Amino acid sequence: MSKQFRADVVGSFLRPAELKDARAKFANGQISAKGLRDVENRLITDLIAKQKTHGLHFITDGEFRRSYWHLDFMWGFNGVEHIELDHGYQFHGEETTKGSLRLTGKISGENHPFINDFKFVKQFEEDGIEAKQTIPAPAQFLAELFRGKNGKNTRKVYPNTEELIKDIAKAYATFFKEIYEAGCRTLQLDDCTWGMIVDDDFWKSMAGTGFTLEHEALQYLKVNNLAIEGKPKGLTINTHVCRGNYHSCYASKGAYDPVAPYLFAKENVSTYYLEYDDERSGSFEPLKYVSDDKNVVLGLVTTKSPVLENLDAVIARIKKAEKYIPLDRLYLSPQCGFASCEIGNKLTEKEQWAKVDLVVKIAKEVWG
Repeated sequence: MSKQFRADVVGSFLRPAELKDARAKFANGQISAKGLRDVENRLITDLIAKQKTHGLHFITDGEFRRSYWHLDFMWGFNGVEHIELDHGYQFHGEETTKGSLRLTGKISGENHPFINDFKFVKQFEEDGIEAKQTIPAPAQFLAELFRGKNGKNTRKVYPNTEELIKDIAKAYATFFKEIYEAGCRTLQLDDCTWGMIVDDDFWKSMAGTGFTLEHEALQYLKVNNLAIEGKPKGLTINTHVCRGNYHSCYASKGAYDPVAPYLFAKENVSTYYLEYDDERSGSFEPLKYVSDDKNVVLGLVTTKSPVLENLDAVIARIKKAEKYIPLDRLYLSPQCGFASCEIGNKLTEKEQWAKVDLVVKIAKEVWG
């Protein structure tokens, strides 16, 4: 993370109506893939100009080419196909759309379509502006492979979990290498698995299955670190930990305390982007487990509500976090993206940019 720029966003932005319309027309066969790509390119170009104008150091494509924050990337691996389930994820207040995946063979990561997507953003870099790529974490991919009925099919292809973990890590390592060669220097792994396993409701649903928090945490830690082991030396890998973000609804709740000794102490990332916008995330105390060579981006401004936070209240919370992490290793962002899925959260584009401006303003006030 740049010491000069203390404000960031997680990655996704609200999709313009024109983009949603173009994607629907493409799905219905009314426009070609090139026609959709042309609309995406133009709107992403506009978005990047806005990110620069609003004072952001990292630029992204806003995830404008995706339906989901995670599945579109997973569908890009070899050996994976897009399916629709008979149910979505059950969030608090709403059920998500029903996309998922199924293995058609062994997993590999070469020639991923996100490489070209990144190259488009890369061309807009300039002094003080860097293109960042966001993708779901290896642990998130592993979890999706065992979601609902997917597990039975996954076991047909990979009867052995160790082989599956190794192939996932290898596929990600291939992607890391190829995107680094495309010019990427900062990659963000988005990961809801940790937020899921700290939720008491999740464990009630797992009663009698033999799973334990320690087992799950060690498995997620293993697949993430195994993938990161193979990264190019010049590639910085960060992670964003979330409890779900869909149409302003959340999926899970629970403090970081149970997973902090695994996630904060042992995951080999450079920076943690952490959801801390309400009481569901618990206290800052688990940050004491973050090792001295790592940074923390505090997600203190919510994307789930249009209500603008109080500047002084956010600064006061930064000072509370400073009891556990020195200010020099702290940064500020919203807790998650504005549109983790294309439906987006319940706020306007104007309200979205007001949130970004607040983050930038606070960062300048706190860090200078």
